[in-house]
Amino acid sequence: MAIDITKIKANPSIITRDVRQFDAQTGNIYEALAIISKRANQINSELKELIKEKLEEFKDSNDTLEEVIENPEQASVAIAFEKLPKPTNIAIEEFLENKIYYRYPENK
Repeated sequence: MAIDITKIKANPSIITRDVRQFDAQTGNIYEALAIISKRANQINSELKELIKEKLEEFKDSNDTLEEVIENPEQASVAIAFEKLPKPTNIAIEEFLENKIYYRYPENK
């Protein structure tokens, strides 16, 4: 599932959360935080791959390091990704809106 950066609706700033919101779904705050952290890692990996793909579009095999640094298109892509909410904030919003699918491994 690829991330569409135009549909990310999480708050980019840090806000205070009520802890009871997290354990309401799982019954355990630690399970909720484990689920959120795993999803945040997934989002972070997807965003890294996406920005890498976007920056590769502007890369020329003959570019020197100085030319890459001065490329305004690459700078605009980097700035757009910097303005996105952090992966943790996105994962928290997804969790609170019941958009994360999780399951427990069967007891053996």
